[in-house]
Amino acid sequence: MNTFLLFVNILGLLLLIGVLYTMHRKGISFSKRVFTGLGLGILFGFILHIAYGAESEVLAKSVSWFNIVGTGYVKLLQMIVVPLVFISILGAFTKVTIGKNFGKMAGMILGILVGTTAIAAIIGISSSLLFGLDASEIIQGEAEAARGLSLEERSATMADKALPDQILDLLPANPFLDFTGARPTSTIGVVIFAAFLGFAYLALTRRDKENADRVKKGIDAIYSLIMGVVRIVLRLTPYGILAIISKTVATSDFAAIYSLGKFVLASYVALLVMFIIHLVIITISGLNPLTYVKKTAEALLFAFSSRSSAGTLPLTIKTQTDRLGVPDGIANFSGSFGLSIGQNGCAGVYPAMLAVMIAPTVGQNPLEPTFLITLIAIVAVSSFGVAGVGGGATFAAILVLSALNLPIALAGLLISVEPLIDMGRTALNVSGSMTAGVATARVTGELNQDIYNDSIEKQSIEAS
Repeated sequence: MNTFLLFVNILGLLLLIGVLYTMHRKGISFSKRVFTGLGLGILFGFILHIAYGAESEVLAKSVSWFNIVGTGYVKLLQMIVVPLVFISILGAFTKVTIGKNFGKMAGMILGILVGTTAIAAIIGISSSLLFGLDASEIIQGEAEAARGLSLEERSATMADKALPDQILDLLPANPFLDFTGARPTSTIGVVIFAAFLGFAYLALTRRDKENADRVKKGIDAIYSLIMGVVRIVLRLTPYGILAIISKTVATSDFAAIYSLGKFVLASYVALLVMFIIHLVIITISGLNPLTYVKKTAEALLFAFSSRSSAGTLPLTIKTQTDRLGVPDGIANFSGSFGLSIGQNGCAGVYPAMLAVMIAPTVGQNPLEPTFLITLIAIVAVSSFGVAGVGGGATFAAILVLSALNLPIALAGLLISVEPLIDMGRTALNVSGSMTAGVATARVTGELNQDIYNDSIEKQSIEAS
């Protein structure tokens, strides 16, 4: 019987994939197929949840098959992250798009990423206080206790690093090791290595024009090849979102979400307010925020569904360059730095909310000005290199709570709603990266406003 039900579930997913493929064959726009995939995934996942329950064996086996499409798609995106970052940044130097403004561009991107993370911390603090969140009110079960113990053990193995040590960790001692993604800051290491090669190319153009031309042709050819791979993978986006969201809804613990509803609500209020701050920055830059929302919707939707900032990077970069008019160099720097520095959701809102929740359990007044100022500063500084690690929000929380001498184990109380909250956090992280790219391009005068203001119907990131 279980085998028959498993077959029915897999067949159901395949039929929905067939619907999306038929839409593709009929020429229906990429955006509509993406949102259709989301809607079908929610509906299919809810049906499976009602039919089997989140813990059933049949559902677990079904999800393992769904992962071939969903997790497989994310892995394909992750496959092209490092090659895309490397060749795009190097290619930007061959087009001389960032040579003169490199220092200003990099400084602005970092300033916006870290500055918005500090603002995100303030918003997270405010939301916790507004909703009166208190960790002592949360009931701790076996899963929560195990999670808390795991966090304490992880914290014990982490050496607290001073800011200079964190900066040193960003430098690529072995760039070939960073190409394998072996370090938490590998993406930043690849960015730095590509930038050094880029500056070497600019120097070569001044003293050996003939060899410089050969290098440029080679880089341009490899760039075209990598972008061809990106386009192939991005065409799979509607199917990936369908499978990912089906799994998420089907396996969600709705009872736990209900019992921790106040924290979930407070989290999403904070995330929404921070997203509005992003739109304010876009508006201050002299651009239409509604245009930004429309053109980034697909990338943010995938980030929300996949819970992977790294997996979303190809979409993040393509959205900036093809829809928002951001030059390649700025788009790649903001997207790449945004993976490991200043993630507004994971490194900003979340650790700040936890700290304010947990502080009363040890007699600390969360309204004390010294505590609040210290918390905001620690959140901003600790955001360097944190979110590049798998489970970046947890890593950020450990750093912040440890620095404030707050009990780390209490962070495990939220394990049952972590996936739901992480969806919103990841979308906010990606929005922060794109906001930094757009604002920087606007200030440096390199933003193509014709592309930014052009109709979205003419700008499919799938095939451009």
